[in-house]
Amino acid sequence: MGIVLPKLFAMSSILKRKNESIFQYVGLMFLALFVLVSCTGRTDDWSKVNNILLAIEEPVFIDDVYNIVEYGAINDGVTLSTSAINKAIKSCNENGGGKVLVPAGTFYTGAIHLLSNVNLHVSEGATILFSVDPKDYLPLVYTRWEGIDCYNYSPLIYANNQTNIAITGKGLLQGNATENDWWIWKGRKEYGWTDGTPSQLLPHARPALKQYNSDEIPTIERQMGEGFYLRPQFINLVNCTNVLLEDFTIENSPFWVIHPLFCTNLTVRGIQINSLGPNNDGCDPESCKDVLIEDCYFNTGDDCIAIKSGRNTDGIIAAIPSENIIVRNCMMKNGHGGVVLGSEISGGVRNVFVENCEMDSPELDRAIRIKTNSNRGGIIENIYVRNVKIGEVDESVMRINCNYDIKREGTDTLYPIIRNVNLDQIECKSSKYGLLLQGIENQNSIYDIHISNSNFHGVAKGNKISNATDVTFKNVLINNELVVSE
Repeated sequence: MGIVLPKLFAMSSILKRKNESIFQYVGLMFLALFVLVSCTGRTDDWSKVNNILLAIEEPVFIDDVYNIVEYGAINDGVTLSTSAINKAIKSCNENGGGKVLVPAGTFYTGAIHLLSNVNLHVSEGATILFSVDPKDYLPLVYTRWEGIDCYNYSPLIYANNQTNIAITGKGLLQGNATENDWWIWKGRKEYGWTDGTPSQLLPHARPALKQYNSDEIPTIERQMGEGFYLRPQFINLVNCTNVLLEDFTIENSPFWVIHPLFCTNLTVRGIQINSLGPNNDGCDPESCKDVLIEDCYFNTGDDCIAIKSGRNTDGIIAAIPSENIIVRNCMMKNGHGGVVLGSEISGGVRNVFVENCEMDSPELDRAIRIKTNSNRGGIIENIYVRNVKIGEVDESVMRINCNYDIKREGTDTLYPIIRNVNLDQIECKSSKYGLLLQGIENQNSIYDIHISNSNFHGVAKGNKISNATDVTFKNVLINNELVVSE
């Protein structure tokens, strides 16, 4: 390289002196650029991680403490303490912030709404036990439900347009959802639903919300709630900045477990999630920027981590990507996917870095997944995964699917683009496929996919790749055989 470039630039000087054609000169400069890129190899964007970490500001709180017991909360696990907990939060906020303390004991409550400069601290030995009565989550609040804007039941813990907020402590957040209450609304018999029982599948419920999205009905008119059977998220933080979620355990969510929406500067650290209900995604940052998820444990009924950016029309109009997201040192057990991008991904996703994670369970479908379709649009790019140890997964090490849910939604021409996806130093002991890539026919929907320095054992069916281009392998073994790029 040190010889080639000087010679090229020297030749360009000669051309200029001899008044040769400017086209020759420009062409030679492009050739020099091509040689430079070819010889130096692919850009390693892992250097961006430090800049992302520097941009993430954790909240800081003053030392004042507001004990919820002093505001009337009762630790008997029976008496509803919603008013007392929210009163403590309001008092803390109005007096400049601090720590709202949940001491040891079991506190029964409905919706909790966080406010700026408040750290809700759930002490070791403390349990916040949430009601399963939908009326305890009224009035309706603005949120997104499966990537669609609406007003729905308040999430169990909710914040909107707040800054400098946290939930911390080694206590338990118990959502209390079962097949006898929230989960029935999924409309599936394995979650307690029976013929004739209301569910989200009723024509005026989830199908109607999807139609509101397609028809661009104003969000204020999308009033769901009672009679619509759309389950609330556990933790939903909307338009918040400088957020910390740390150390607590969370169980049995009605729906998505942790759902940050339009948030910036978000840290999720040391969380233990055990929630095996329907659509119980572990952590779903949606249209968020500068996010760190680290040292967490996920045992979920759906995706462990699912990075999103809005569904179809709402996501396309908002056009807010999820970007600058770091996932590291996490453990994934059961779930549909370990780290997933989609499926509500119309605003796009970029700059995702996953490293030093472990994924292992016969009930974990795949390790890395990107799922979308031709109704979503959006660009998914700059995805980097390295040093991930995978024990057993049911389906594949990585699946990219551009036809997700297409049978129910039909096809359109909002074609997604998935590019610059990089897996390095991946070890897997058992899977059906190594890569399972399914692009869109006659569309350049999947390209620039690169796997390196990886070893996949116990792969039953090898790789299955369709409608994807520029898929390369470097030092990759499948069942001890070197994989050659096509």
